[in-house]
Amino acid sequence: MNRTFVSLSFAAVLAFTSFAVTAQAQPNSDNLSKQQLVSLIASAKTPAEHLRIAEYYGAKAQDDLAQSKEHAQMAEQFKSNPLTNSSKFSTGTVNHCEFMAQNFKQKAEQMQQLEQQHEQMAREAGQK
Repeated sequence: MNRTFVSLSFAAVLAFTSFAVTAQAQPNSDNLSKQQLVSLIASAKTPAEHLRIAEYYGAKAQDDLAQSKEHAQMAEQFKSNPLTNSSKFSTGTVNHCEFMAQNFKQKAEQMQQLEQQHEQMAREAGQK
């Protein structure tokens, strides 16, 4: 009975996470596609172009921070549940969620750095 409950709980969390990732992956008409981003990066010269790139990276940073927070919350929920906090399940639950939270946080920091760099490029392009 306990094993079935844990399996069903884990499956529900995975389904929810998959749904959340799929929902966030839907293209927004205001955002650049990856192909448009690569093209714009290769040709960006004006402040407006660099600001558009910076906005893209800023949006990605916010998405990554949201994912990090979600995984950190799931890790805490798994820790508080004695069925999923055991050493038997911690690798697939708590450790995984903590790893993903840290990974998304690092990605967000990288995106924020890229955002700041393109904001600086926009300022510099405006001074020319």
